[in-house]
Amino acid sequence: MYFYSVTILSNLKTEISLFILIIFSSTLLAQKNKFWLYGKLKDSSSVVKNANIINLKTNKGTFSNDFGDYKIVVSEGDTLQFSSVQHKTIYRVINNFIYRSEILDVFMINSRYELDEVVLKRNDLDGFLSLDLKKTPEDRRAEALKNTMDLSSVNMNIIYDGDYIDQRVRPPMNNVDPIAMFAGAGGGVSIPFKYSERLWSLRRDLKFRENFPKMLLSEFGEPFFENDLKIPREKYYSFLEYCNPLGIENLFKQNRKIELINMLKKESITYLLLINKKEE
Repeated sequence: MYFYSVTILSNLKTEISLFILIIFSSTLLAQKNKFWLYGKLKDSSSVVKNANIINLKTNKGTFSNDFGDYKIVVSEGDTLQFSSVQHKTIYRVINNFIYRSEILDVFMINSRYELDEVVLKRNDLDGFLSLDLKKTPEDRRAEALKNTMDLSSVNMNIIYDGDYIDQRVRPPMNNVDPIAMFAGAGGGVSIPFKYSERLWSLRRDLKFRENFPKMLLSEFGEPFFENDLKIPREKYYSFLEYCNPLGIENLFKQNRKIELINMLKKESITYLLLINKKEE
């Protein structure tokens, strides 16, 4: 009897351990399949900003920025809902192709709102356009103003010698050129506007390059560099300096975020190999 009880307890412990192992493995597999999905929303005219993107499986969502870009955590098999006030709601399932590319661009379809009926609430109108137009009194003041402002008969090709009416009362001509007084005194005087414009352009470029790493980290977030690219935190700026000759600043300025992400992913592999060799 004692041996039988010990056997039952042993089998029960084995089953509990196996059950815990299955749950733990499923949890790890689910966490492994989670990834950041990037994409852009567009319609027939431009990008779609402030659109809602919701993962219907996790009930977590985000929205597209002013450039139509978005990012959201998903897993294979999840369903995303894309909605906007001006567009029709669209659903997309995260299949294996999207899981491998980690990119999903969506084309939004504009919504059209049509009025079935228009009701005119006035006592002197019947609701029929052809009859009501005949009843509407003419605005003679508006008609007179329209005739007065009609310039269709004016010949615009005639060149007048001034904006005065009578040649005898022509106003004096004043020279408003601030450097006219220096003319003939050893040459003209020029103000270096082009030089000033180049100087300000150079200052803007230097300011952008100084803030570019911070803007890039703020746009994509540290999880993108740490989890997706596997770049150590202390190597963020070194990695961006490594990628800078490839034109990542221009891609960021031109809002070509998808190309920029693909370039960073590709170059991170080579960069990690280089720093691993140096450490060895």
